[in-house]
Formats: sequence, C-alpha cells, structure tokens
Amino acid sequence: MEEKIFQKIQGEVERELLCSAHDMDHILRVYNLALHLAEGEDVDLDVLRAAALLHDIARVKEDNDQSGKTDHAILSAQMCLPILKKVNFSANKIKQVQECIVSHRYRTGNEPKTIEAKILFDADKLDTVGAIGVARSYIWVGRNNAKIYANVNLDEYIKDNLGGKINGRIQDKTKHSPQIEYQTKVKFLMEKLNTAKAKEICLERLEFFEKFLERLEKEVKGVM
Repeated sequence: MEEKIFQKIQGEVERELLCSAHDMDHILRVYNLALHLAEGEDVDLDVLRAAALLHDIARVKEDNDQSGKTDHAILSAQMCLPILKKVNFSANKIKQVQECIVSHRYRTGNEPKTIEAKILFDADKLDTVGAIGVARSYIWVGRNNAKIYANVNLDEYIKDNLGGKINGRIQDKTKHSPQIEYQTKVKFLMEKLNTAKAKEICLERLEFFEKFLERLEKEVKGVM
C-alpha cells in the first residue's frame, strides 16, 4: 500500500494519544521493532504496519476510566474499524488487523495466532524491558504518584493489590513500583514471547533491567 495511507493512520493515532508512557514514541518504537522482527518472515506488512500503529489508540481512554472496565486492546480493535475503512483497507485485512490488536495484550487471554499478531505482541512486550523499559517505568511512577522503590512482602502485595494474581490488575497504583512490576510481570516475559528473534533481544534487555534494579536496591539501602 502507498506510504500516504500509513501516514493518515498515524495522524489519527496522534490525535488520540496523550499519555506520556504510551505516546507516539512508544508506537513508533513498537512499529520499527515489529518491522525488524518481521525480516525474513512471511508477513503481510500492510496488516502488521497498520496493527502496530493502531494497537494502543484507546490507551488514554483506558487510563481515564476510573472503573477499570475499559480494555484498551478490545476498544482499540473497535476504534480502528472506521479509520481503516476510510483508507480503503479490505474487510479481510481489517479483520486481521483487529485480531492482532485484540491479542497484543496477554492479560485479556486472547492468544496471538497469526505471524503478524505474534510479531506485534513480541514487539510491544520488548518495549517494557531494557533501558527503555526502565525509562518508561519511571514515567509511570511520576504519572501515578507511585514509588521509586517499595520494600514489600511480595505474596502479601499480590493478595492485597493485584487481586491475588501475580500479573493481576493493579488496584492502588500509588503502592506499586518498578521492582514490584519486574518481580510480578517483567521477569516472566521470555516465556510469553513467540519469535526466536524477540527472545534473543529480550534476554539481553532483561539482564540490563535486573542489574539496574540490583543497583537501585543497594543505593536505596545506602550500601553504595
């Protein structure tokens, strides 16, 4: 498809995204990483490019929903429909894009099935680890008045603030911290990824994140 079509899609996304942790910088990192993961694979690039640009278009709506009932993956798949129709995507390609978007969030229980969906999932998750993962986690801390570091009993925390599930939805964001997020979600990322290339990237990024948190803990405790 012509480049101007994807420029129009990007313009629609830019109008929706205001959240600093899920702004266009995040979208474009996921977009570029998805294209990198797609190299050498039999992929419909029209579907992958559109899905990568649109996957978080409803993120601000979820963040602003105090009830916690909005799932941005589901809503983003709905919001992409008129946008893709406007730029003349076929009904079949729209369905594939929607499937990619719905399954990019593993907490919903919708597993990615197509290669395009698997690549989008992997690219999105890789943006939570490594140096960029550290940076994004502290943007989140600032936005939610959360903690730089929280010394907690992890089992009790999961019960009290994650609904009893290790990767459950955070109930009180002010009690959360990047090292809790790492212990309850990020460090298990490798087993969630689909592609060999993503796993290779993830391993190095996880090592960086863990070393950062080890040093952070020492500095917090005055050891160094």
